[in-house]
Amino acid sequence: TSVALIQELVAHLVWADTELLSAVAAAPNACSYEKLTGTLHHIAIVQRVFHAMLTGGALDIQLEPNHQDVAALKALYSRSHTDLHSFTGDLTEESLARPVQNPWVPELAGTVAQILMQVILHSQSHRGQCLTRRHELTGNAPTLDFIIWLKFGRPTLPQTVAAG
Repeated sequence: TSVALIQELVAHLVWADTELLSAVAAAPNACSYEKLTGTLHHIAIVQRVFHAMLTGGALDIQLEPNHQDVAALKALYSRSHTDLHSFTGDLTEESLARPVQNPWVPELAGTVAQILMQVILHSQSHRGQCLTRRHELTGNAPTLDFIIWLKFGRPTLPQTVAAG
């Protein structure tokens, strides 16, 4: 079903983000590269913005943490991942078709399914940029492809997300 596919894609997103953050944390020169940590911060903030859109929750972007320290980024991602995992756990086929308003850019509204696909694809795009930067800085980067995740048995979600 569409619900199952979106849940699977969000589970991959959580795994891939977590693996990327671990890879960056393991490379001191990557941790201090602002272009890389800035992109990581951007991914998490956008995930939080779209989650707020999906839930009708309040999110003042000015109050969101504006840091690029890897430990702080891990905490920010943990909140984002927990929220997304919880939200997608309650999806139904009918709820995927629900219209979602965009309070920041009204012309960029869509359905729940479309907004979730935006979150997934946006995160994937920027993860690719981060992997390229990590490779340039260290000579290697992890492979985070969806098909690899499937091949290795869909590695489990971090405990903070799985418990959420």
